Amino acid sequence: MRDHHLKYLLVMPAVLVVFATAVWPLVASFRLAFYQGRLSRAAFPQGFIGTDNYTWALWEEPAFWNAVMVTGIYTVITVALTTALALGLALLLAPGGRFRLSVQTLLIIPFAMSPALIGVSFRFMFNAEFGLFDAFFGWLIPPLAHVNWLAEPVLAFAVCVMADVWGWIPFLTLVLIGGLASVPKESQEAAQIDGASSWQVFRDVTLPLLRPVLAVVVILKSIFSLKTFDQIYMLTNGGPGTATQTLSHYVYFNGFKYGEVGYSAAVAWMMVIPMIFLTYAWCRDT
Repeated sequence: MRDHHLKYLLVMPAVLVVFATAVWPLVASFRLAFYQGRLSRAAFPQGFIGTDNYTWALWEEPAFWNAVMVTGIYTVITVALTTALALGLALLLAPGGRFRLSVQTLLIIPFAMSPALIGVSFRFMFNAEFGLFDAFFGWLIPPLAHVNWLAEPVLAFAVCVMADVWGWIPFLTLVLIGGLASVPKESQEAAQIDGASSWQVFRDVTLPLLRPVLAVVVILKSIFSLKTFDQIYMLTNGGPGTATQTLSHYVYFNGFKYGEVGYSAAVAWMMVIPMIFLTYAWCRDT
């Protein structure tokens, strides 16, 4: 009995800490999503407004669907580019070599930088007057000199994608290098003895065995791309216009600039839905 009470006393503080740091904020934000909406603040300044926040976002707010479209395109492009480039680098570095450890150590530096710092760095590099890329293009392709990259919707979106891919390639490369190390060499050697080319060995042997690791990489990168904020905020602040406004930036913009805390909480909860499916897929594959 004394042991039972002792376990209870040891477990309860941990339960309280988890509830205070994880569960309670979720409960509070879920409750807030049904209050203080932009639709009925004047009619119901103190009370419960039901699902008005959700219906406003889904049926009455074009800016919400613009943010959904931007986030979706941004996620698909960044996940595809980052995974493909990281896999290529992993294949180049995995076989070994004299400087492999040094290269792998250097690769982690971009990922160790904060996304906000990456956003600021790319903002300066793409400055139309004194940016590094402006000087490079001015020397290599003069007609592209002094292009205001962050003032054009398509170019600004491309810069955001470039910054995200640059920041995530190192980490995903290291993960895939670990995955390639777990591929049995015997299977690859057997395929080579049977006359398979390097491409056939990769396509028919290495890639199928690497598929579980690739699934985890894609799912993780998708989750982080869906909720990206600080890098976009520091690089373009959602502009020009709303060309690079992701859902996370849209939540911040409405919640902190316009004070629509309830509406922002509702949109944030709608963002949780695809992340739940991705997390479920990740847990199932792992």
